[in-house]
Amino acid sequence: MFNQSRRNLARWFTLSMGSILVLFAGVIYQIEVKDKREALDRLLLDKTQIMAASVHYDVRQNQMAVDLTNVPLLGSGSHPLAEDLIYVRWYNAQGRLVRFFGVAPANQLKTPPGYQTIQPTDSLWRHHRWLRQITLPVEGRTGTLGYLQVATPLTETYNQLQELQLALTLAVPLALGLIGLTGWLLSGIAMQPIRRSYQQLQRFTADASHELRSPLSAILTNAQVGLMLASDEARFQPPLENIVDSAKSMGALVNNLLLLARHQGRLAPESLKLLTLNQFLEAIVPQFRVLAEAQGLQLNYEQPEQAIQVWADPDLLRQVIENLLSNACKYNSTGGSVRLQLVPHPGWAVVQVIDTGIGIPAVDLPYIFDRFYRVDTARSLDSGGSGLGLAIVQQIVQTHGGQIYVTSTVGQGSTFQVELPLKPYQ
Repeated sequence: MFNQSRRNLARWFTLSMGSILVLFAGVIYQIEVKDKREALDRLLLDKTQIMAASVHYDVRQNQMAVDLTNVPLLGSGSHPLAEDLIYVRWYNAQGRLVRFFGVAPANQLKTPPGYQTIQPTDSLWRHHRWLRQITLPVEGRTGTLGYLQVATPLTETYNQLQELQLALTLAVPLALGLIGLTGWLLSGIAMQPIRRSYQQLQRFTADASHELRSPLSAILTNAQVGLMLASDEARFQPPLENIVDSAKSMGALVNNLLLLARHQGRLAPESLKLLTLNQFLEAIVPQFRVLAEAQGLQLNYEQPEQAIQVWADPDLLRQVIENLLSNACKYNSTGGSVRLQLVPHPGWAVVQVIDTGIGIPAVDLPYIFDRFYRVDTARSLDSGGSGLGLAIVQQIVQTHGGQIYVTSTVGQGSTFQVELPLKPYQ
């Protein structure tokens, strides 16, 4: 129980911290992408503005003549700032191509002014996966002179981001592992006070239950002797019978509490025996078939042809089956049926107890295995129930490494399914 709680705490701690870490890594990556893009855009804008400043023009007879002679890569010379540019293009004010450096582009300007990230399609640029392009309007005194379009490769920036992405990809799983280990250690420390308190409670329950058995036995014995001595005194019979019944009920409650206190966690390997469930269940059925027939019920046992074997404590497992069959008969109606099934399943032995009884309301199903929980208090008191039977069943099944499930419909019946691992102990 505590290991499961510890695993849950560590799992949720790792999940929450891991989510924060992944989100943080994603934000860091996006910030880095944004910073590198902005830095590249500023550098590309500076180069383009320097080139635009080299554009000269004259206005003659109300017509503008643009001179590109001094523009790096478009004119007579180059410039150190233009060395890492893929292409440079000049479009006139009407968007028609006038001059270019690089592969021939379309004759008409098709992109709006501003920045664009494009994937080159020309074979000469295949070694560049992405390009960053700027289209800058160049203004003169009389209006727009034309458009300068410049592109630079994103290869270096892309490689840097790839390296960052690789670093984050390696660092995040490593950090998650460290977070998981830390969560496991912290959850163990956090569970220590709870474990100590629970162990003290378990010891108290076991000690109190053990100490109560002697006085209860004395009360029961004395009451039974009193009944024998007062057999001729009718007025003493009812109170003495009440004492006997109460002592028996208290004795059963104490024994159940002692059982719950003793069997915590997995069973010791030396207490397990290899059982063939087919024969084990078949030996239990006859005593309940008599009980079922006395109540007007039909009890059937169905088993597969192949033998199904599990490692289990015979006495504890018998208590599980007897408790489920007893409830199936007790809370059934005349003319109903109870079916005990042994179902083979890969890796598991499945035992089902199916009845056509009164059923369990849906609101009670989540709590049916809680200690001292009763679906119908008055009915449980009439039948002598203490609310510990199904809690004991669940605990015994879990100590064997199994699980128990219940489905029920009011007025139609219930199905209890016990799943035990096949040969968990070698």
